[in-house]
Amino acid sequence: MTARPGELLREPTAEALSCSRLVHYVDWLARRGRSFADYDALWQWSVTDLVGFWSSLWDYFGIESATPYDEVLPERPTMPGARFFGGARLNYVRHALRSFEGSRPVVLAYSQTRRPTSLRIDELQDLVARARSGLERLGVRPGDRVAAYLPNIPETLVSLLAAASMGAIFSSCAPELGRRSVVDRFSQIEPTVLLAVDGYRHADRAIDRRGELAEIRKGLPSLRHVVHVPYLGGRVEDALAWDDLLGEPAPLVVDPVVFDHPLYILYSSGTTGPPKPIVHTHGGIVVEHLKNHALSWDLRPGDRMLWFSTTSWMMWNALVSALLCGASIVQLDGSPVHPDLRFQWQLAEETEATFFGVSTAYLMACRREGIRPASELDLKLRQVGCAGSPLPVDGFVYACEELGPDCVLNVGSGGTDLCSGIVQGNPLLPVYAGEISGRCLGVAAYAFDVEGRPVTDEMGELVITRPLPSMPLGFWNDPDGARYEAAYFDRYPGVWRQGDWICFRPRGSSIVSGRSDATLNRGGVRLGTSEFYAVLGEFDEIEDSLVVHLEDDEGGPGELVLFVRLAAAGAGGSGTGAGGAALSEELRDAIVGALREQLSPRHVPDSIVVVPAIPYTLTGKKLEVPVKRILQGFELGRAASVDALADPDALCCYVELAAARTGRKR
Repeated sequence: MTARPGELLREPTAEALSCSRLVHYVDWLARRGRSFADYDALWQWSVTDLVGFWSSLWDYFGIESATPYDEVLPERPTMPGARFFGGARLNYVRHALRSFEGSRPVVLAYSQTRRPTSLRIDELQDLVARARSGLERLGVRPGDRVAAYLPNIPETLVSLLAAASMGAIFSSCAPELGRRSVVDRFSQIEPTVLLAVDGYRHADRAIDRRGELAEIRKGLPSLRHVVHVPYLGGRVEDALAWDDLLGEPAPLVVDPVVFDHPLYILYSSGTTGPPKPIVHTHGGIVVEHLKNHALSWDLRPGDRMLWFSTTSWMMWNALVSALLCGASIVQLDGSPVHPDLRFQWQLAEETEATFFGVSTAYLMACRREGIRPASELDLKLRQVGCAGSPLPVDGFVYACEELGPDCVLNVGSGGTDLCSGIVQGNPLLPVYAGEISGRCLGVAAYAFDVEGRPVTDEMGELVITRPLPSMPLGFWNDPDGARYEAAYFDRYPGVWRQGDWICFRPRGSSIVSGRSDATLNRGGVRLGTSEFYAVLGEFDEIEDSLVVHLEDDEGGPGELVLFVRLAAAGAGGSGTGAGGAALSEELRDAIVGALREQLSPRHVPDSIVVVPAIPYTLTGKKLEVPVKRILQGFELGRAASVDALADPDALCCYVELAAARTGRKR
């Protein structure tokens, strides 16, 4: 089957119209005097009557607060700085653990490093209580930061819940990140405790991380304690064993905190500087994730959610929040395609997952492989979520065709900044080829042109014009909010700018064409260009550099291209260095090794190209996005404003490279 862009592929089924959580919520509103003709009318109400909408969610989900809130929002809420549910005192952990009982597993954990395991609610509560008691013995107090250099395993979940139960602030990085990436993140928040594994297994390869861990410890002078979570089997010197942390039984205590108390810190990709430490709050995440997970993802008590994610991506936090809806979570650590592409589908069958999240790259790879999941396996899926990068039309067709009409394909786009979705599907919306079905409830999302005017049927900056509870409290160590305001509100004062290019159709569906900045996303590991430049800055042979990621239209990993301007002394090549010297194999190998070790193996460049110039604006910013557009086939005049360049001729070599790549003369 083929389809044209925008062609209708799936309409809501009778079951979705009668059984989904969203329909139940709409019926609940109707019984209270609020009726809506369709989803668009419901969305319009949700972004105009903020007090009515968000208070309805508070009541519908039965959010528990030790003290009642004084007001949902100030009378005239502004961005940044809007505060929701002032006076309320609650805790994320209370809501994450309240909907389970009996012997059914709350957590099912699968790993290539150790055997599968599962946890019932009583077992999870006991571990959380013991871990909290252990952290208290280490001197952790409310407001302290607890950092985790851990994979997606139950110990990471337990650590998050234990820290949050006492009002400590959690933050995690996956162990596949190198020393520099981890220290760049954690050093900003000054953790007092670090939990870490000694290593892990990826596919059939054992990866020892004790050397990186030793360097990370040196880079974090704030640390008072390190807790070793045994995983690969190695020994970590001068560290408390995980079993010793859990050594003393204790009752589970969950302390109420104010609505805006920090829950965890996530990190931006570091495109324009050090990764920004984004502070998310207990109340904001509870309200937003209940709304998103129940009403869009249709998670219900008894469901099971599987979404492969490292602990460096906000999708890990979103996976954990399935617990808010009474849904169990499936944790997966290792290579998601080992021994083959069918593995995740088989895991969905084995765990009886009802919601399965995938990346665009994975879905497109399954299409190329000819995998027919619904035909080959006995799946219980009601939804398949897809995020991470835009899904091509062929990906929509493949998923809808193979999964059948009773499984919703829910393609979405959101981000770490909000730790949730902005545009995505739900059981009541049609699915159109190549388009995201609609806007999320409560999210006043629009496309703005350069003048700040909303546009339809043309690409613009994705913006949000009304506040959300999960908008970050701010950035850590940004006391006057200057970095936070510059990140989201510099272009359109009082309006949140997400940093994506988007086109909204008149019917409310949308097309996201990628980031409007230069974030590098390879295999779910996101890094910013500044992190590359920090590593390359240690090479005397390299005068300057620029990196771009050319996405694959078919959903593959794309091509990562690193441009370097060599220092005048050269690098063992035969030329003159800055004027275009050849890159020696020795330097090439050193660059690859440094990037692999300090950042991520997935971010080793596919090609390294010597160039005579790195383009800058007059204000000193590198032109990653214009270079990327030139390599994607844009004419020079459409890719960049040449009169804004410090050196108007700096882009000429990239135009020539693009012509050579495509075989077309420019």
